[in-house]
Amino acid sequence: MGESEKSQAPANQALVLTTLILVAGVANLNLAVANVALPDIGKDLDASQTGLNLVAVGFSLGLAGSVLYLGALGDRYGRRMMLVLGTAISIPAALLAGFAPSVDVLFLARVLGGLAAGMAFPTTLALITALWSGKARTRSIALWSGIGGGISALGPLISGALLEQFDWGSVFLITIPLALIALVLAIKLIPSHVNETTDPVDNLGGILSIIMVGGVVLAINFVSMPGYGATTAAMAAIGVAAGIGFVIRQRRAKNPLYELSIAARRTFWVAATAGIIVFGTLMAAMFIGQQYLQNVLEYSTLDAGLAILPAAVAMILAAPISAKLVQSHGSRVTLLCGFLFCLIGFACMLIFWDENAKYIHVFLGYFPVGIGVGLAGTPASNSLTGSVPVYRAGMASGTADLQRDLGGALMQSILGSVLTSAYASSFASQIAGNPQASQKVSDSVQTQLERSFGSAAQVAEQHPQYAPQIIHAAQTAFLHGDDVAYAVGIVAVALGAVLVFFAYPKKQREEDLLARFHAEDAAPA
Repeated sequence: MGESEKSQAPANQALVLTTLILVAGVANLNLAVANVALPDIGKDLDASQTGLNLVAVGFSLGLAGSVLYLGALGDRYGRRMMLVLGTAISIPAALLAGFAPSVDVLFLARVLGGLAAGMAFPTTLALITALWSGKARTRSIALWSGIGGGISALGPLISGALLEQFDWGSVFLITIPLALIALVLAIKLIPSHVNETTDPVDNLGGILSIIMVGGVVLAINFVSMPGYGATTAAMAAIGVAAGIGFVIRQRRAKNPLYELSIAARRTFWVAATAGIIVFGTLMAAMFIGQQYLQNVLEYSTLDAGLAILPAAVAMILAAPISAKLVQSHGSRVTLLCGFLFCLIGFACMLIFWDENAKYIHVFLGYFPVGIGVGLAGTPASNSLTGSVPVYRAGMASGTADLQRDLGGALMQSILGSVLTSAYASSFASQIAGNPQASQKVSDSVQTQLERSFGSAAQVAEQHPQYAPQIIHAAQTAFLHGDDVAYAVGIVAVALGAVLVFFAYPKKQREEDLLARFHAEDAAPA
């Protein structure tokens, strides 16, 4: 919608917005708390690198797969109902994760938590879209995006502090008090029904969307796991087939879950793609960076959490600047500024993050990424909500959540798979290049060494006389793996910037298009 639209806001808007940010905060915190605990989880549960990748991506998988369907259900049956139900279910999901006896159970608990967030998270942005308008909406989305991203970045700090005193299960339990507070506020403050549709929900399309996202993300995770070629192919085939079925269904359905004509609008699909890349950049940087800080630089969990604090601060500081930039220069310029800072951050990681890195080098990686996500988050979400009619707010908010969750799942999966493959290759090369090691290391031990840094650390504990050599080799292999992953991340960010530069409209054209879309959408009503 154009900037000329009159601003509107609900009564008690500060409390309502705070409630929505808290509900989103439960999901944002859950997205991030696992990363710092991954080394401890790997050692305690004897997890492979692929298992750790699945734990890290499980929450995003559940959330990304469900948001389109659950957002549509909220549009039809009541957004507050979905908000309350999702927040309530997140509590037992956190308990199950906190006391999980195996990696498999932990992964399933994370997926359940993601499904709960899929009910609540898209509803927060849908309600902002329905309750606010004009510049007031842009400011509200900036706060929702910036503070939400900041909470996500604070996850490693909170996790690190907990892991200094408690075991890894504590990082999943920390969201429970926040969820309880958010639940009470949501019941008291959020209106039951706001501009909802009476059209029936496309349930078949919703099921296909879940299978589509789940199949693709799981295929990316399994692709680097030895012996899982058939599983990878099957998952990819299922995801692609479901995607084709989803598109066909949306073209034929009388009341489609996802209106492809709206999704085809440039202000919608370009912003959605840009958001997937930029939010995925943040999640991937946190996922790999936290392992690097603990495994290579040997930071404590608390220090590793503190190290990412500049990214959280940068996101919160950049959010209001982003809102002003959108209003003065348009979404295209703001998105490009965000991509530039993300690119700088990843370049610093690739150049400076080695075994001798100082904290200033860690800062130079995280701080620009925080600025970039803080700048790009507002236009990426605001363009979506401005491109759809208010009764389709669930579609826009679901897509905005896909930006974060599908972006996080895809970028973590892709970079995690690259890291896994390059780590194993490097370790195998080191063993092959050392004749003495080749003679002493059995095939079973070599397989364990190549699984993950955590597995190598376990071998080092079992063979203390060789521990320094094993740990050094594992650190060398990890550094090789994360360098390749950062390079892939740089390519992804650069491609996103090119897409925005050439495909997203400039400010005046953007305002004209949004005004036209608003008029077209208002005509049938």
